[in-house]
Amino acid sequence: MTPYARRGVHGQTVEALARRILGGEIPEGATLDLVALQSELDVSLTALRESLKVLAAKGMVDARQKRGTFVRARADWNLLDADVLRWQFEGGRTSGAERSLLRNLAEVRAIIEPAAARLAAERRTEADLLSLETAVEAMGRHEADPGHAVDADLAFHRALLTATHNELLERMEMVIESGLAHRDRIVHSSPHSEDPVPAHRAVLDAVRDRDPQAAETAMRALLDQAGRDLARLDGPEDGTAPDEAAPDEAAPDEATGPDDTKGGGGQ
Repeated sequence: MTPYARRGVHGQTVEALARRILGGEIPEGATLDLVALQSELDVSLTALRESLKVLAAKGMVDARQKRGTFVRARADWNLLDADVLRWQFEGGRTSGAERSLLRNLAEVRAIIEPAAARLAAERRTEADLLSLETAVEAMGRHEADPGHAVDADLAFHRALLTATHNELLERMEMVIESGLAHRDRIVHSSPHSEDPVPAHRAVLDAVRDRDPQAAETAMRALLDQAGRDLARLDGPEDGTAPDEAAPDEAAPDEATGPDDTKGGGGQ
């Protein structure tokens, strides 16, 4: 679904309502008081109703005779909608819920992107290669600039999906980008993240060489690195940082092999 354009009073009303619902201020099952909302948001009833139609199309609200307009159960929401994903990351989420969503998106990426890299290696054109190369070069140039680094990373993953020449896979860009952009903003602002350029260049090289297996393997390695970067910033659910663990918890058991202690972030 095409992302909703945030323009004017109508767009602002849609986003204000969505964030109240996603943040739990208006809970699932609640019947909306349209008169009160109209006053709180300072909009006309017509603008409010039009905004609710947008949310209804995304599965978030519904209107029934005698019951009125109400918030549907989360299970009914179109969670793959680009706007619904973006709204969850842009406000109203608790850190625990946000981390859970990032983990879910990491699992989706682990399923989609290695297969996409394989297809890209088989089907890429010279134009696709140029887009991938441009993105990797931009990542290197803007490594110290989080904003531009995020844009370059998004451009790379967008170009990779485009290189599959599968119109359904290309549409997955909207699902992946919301979570990837949020993750990147967190990671690229940290001085402790790994250099992302070599991992992306490995994917590019495999796609250039038309080596599907190498492309898939390189993408899995890239996603593993992305998971490690996020894990460094993502302490336990109680909010403590990873380096705050007690000394006897910091070192792995001597009898434990390296595979048992390796982080699985990004998978």
